[in-house]
Amino acid sequence: MDFNLSKEQLLIQKMARDFAEKYIEPVAEQIDRENKIPEAILEGLAELDLFGIPFPEEYGGAGGGYDGYVLAMEQIGKASGGIAMTISAHSLGLSAISVFGTEEQKQKYMVPGCKGKHIVSFAFTEPATGSDPKQITTTAVKDGEHYIINGTKRFISNANWPGAIILFARDSESGKPTGFIVDKLCEGYSISEPWDKIGMHGGMLLDVYLKDVKVPAENILAGPGMGYPILQLGISFGKVGVSSTALGGMLAAYEEGLKYAKEKTHRDAPIAKFQAVQLKIADMAIKYEAARWLTYRLGCLANKVKDPRQFAKEAALTKTFVCETATEVIRLAMDIHGSYGLMNDYKIARLYKDTIIGPQIEGVADMQKMIVAGITLADR
Repeated sequence: MDFNLSKEQLLIQKMARDFAEKYIEPVAEQIDRENKIPEAILEGLAELDLFGIPFPEEYGGAGGGYDGYVLAMEQIGKASGGIAMTISAHSLGLSAISVFGTEEQKQKYMVPGCKGKHIVSFAFTEPATGSDPKQITTTAVKDGEHYIINGTKRFISNANWPGAIILFARDSESGKPTGFIVDKLCEGYSISEPWDKIGMHGGMLLDVYLKDVKVPAENILAGPGMGYPILQLGISFGKVGVSSTALGGMLAAYEEGLKYAKEKTHRDAPIAKFQAVQLKIADMAIKYEAARWLTYRLGCLANKVKDPRQFAKEAALTKTFVCETATEVIRLAMDIHGSYGLMNDYKIARLYKDTIIGPQIEGVADMQKMIVAGITLADR
């Protein structure tokens, strides 16, 4: 068992850190204010293959594996939760094509996605359901060699960018949820204004409206009625990105708390000299290290998924622990800041708004605990 990062992993980590510090950090507050990622940032991410880190080179990816993906996402998430959210949702969609797609589908959709020419979406959630496939109302009716899709999807990341959207609808043949690869911005596809969420600005959430969208039958993933396995495994991969993003926010909060404790003085001495502050710093360090190795482990597990069910358990427990721990660390960092932590002039306020989103996305914390408990009890 080796806990040391390889030379390749260290290079990926450094590349992402350097880009984040040089290009993202200086505009992070601008992104937060405007809720928009500058085009130059997207181009830079594409040039460094950060849109395709975990995927094979034969499909345009960087071949860095999910262990490399976790390291890069931590650094991106440290600088901007919104940018990390965008990449995470994009990678979730690509992972579904990577695992379940045909060779033709991979060549057509993964290559431009991995190269950052397209940004991918994953659309299951609807106004009436966010976790139960039985409640899905979007329909796909067979019409010759095509399907006609109608329905509404809610809180969909990247829905405004050109590219593929992995979309789930109940097809008329099987009566079960089926996964389709749909080209966004096609005829019958429209979107709402972005939701005005509390944090992770730049990573947009929109509703998607589908009115008689015509999709070739060849764009079905894995076959009619196979939507649930795609959803289950895809969301597990999605939790790798969410956990890594939360870890990055946690690291940023930890560093901000440490920096403030050293710089803020009371009676001519930095507050870091006081035991109460030191205890908070120790708690942040402990929580970050525990979350870090759990997240890195999940990245390694994602490289070789032998049992999707067990991987779902590992992804759920990691996501729950890391996202909840991130909120604990950000609170400790805010306590060190005192009243200043409530001011938008301080970075910690933005980090707080970004971090508290983690436990609520890709499945709320209680749902993740139910997944962990259900699989654990069934195996004992």
